[in-house]
Amino acid sequence: MRKALRAGKLILLALLIVCAALPLTGAQAALRRGSSGDDVAAVQKRLKQWGYYSGAVDGIFGYATERAVRWFQEKNGLAVDGVVGEKTAAAMGLNLKSTVSAATKPASGDVYLLAQCIYSESRGEPYKGQVAVGAVVLNRVKSSAFPNSISGVIYQRGAFSAVDDGQINLTPNDSALKAAKDAMNGWDPTGGCLYYYNPAKTSNRWIRSRPIVLRIGNHVFCK
Repeated sequence: MRKALRAGKLILLALLIVCAALPLTGAQAALRRGSSGDDVAAVQKRLKQWGYYSGAVDGIFGYATERAVRWFQEKNGLAVDGVVGEKTAAAMGLNLKSTVSAATKPASGDVYLLAQCIYSESRGEPYKGQVAVGAVVLNRVKSSAFPNSISGVIYQRGAFSAVDDGQINLTPNDSALKAAKDAMNGWDPTGGCLYYYNPAKTSNRWIRSRPIVLRIGNHVFCK
């Protein structure tokens, strides 16, 4: 009996050792200092585009990359731990192979990020106005004067007040998600506008000098 118990304990111990040695997958995995590979390079590239990182895009998660991640997290209302986990990856518009599980894919792609921008910038506006905000983001992606990705446009420093005050991290409602999909499917109520603002809330002379194309709800859209 004692031999059987001892053998059972040894088998259990061996299983625990094997499980501990297996790499984390899905939502438990994360990029942190010491990580390396294409996912790290993708993070570095995004952070460099947005002005948070000035080092080499070498796929090596070192001190400089960690510091840039912390800065990004601090500016965007995320937990400041220097680790690119599920929420930080989603905020960057990245679907990292090793950090985002299949169950979170619908909540981590360009459509969701665009919906976050639409919700944070135009919730309460008419549905057409919500689509219009999404269209402005996409028009900027197409323009050579702006970053060439949705996340790059949204997180360009100073571009959207919702990013500056952290509202970009709010969960979008069904209307914002639908508006994001309609905009990405080609509906552009603005006819190619690159800017919009609320005249009641904006005193910036430069944006007010832009030629107004149309008004939807509380927003005016201009080129």
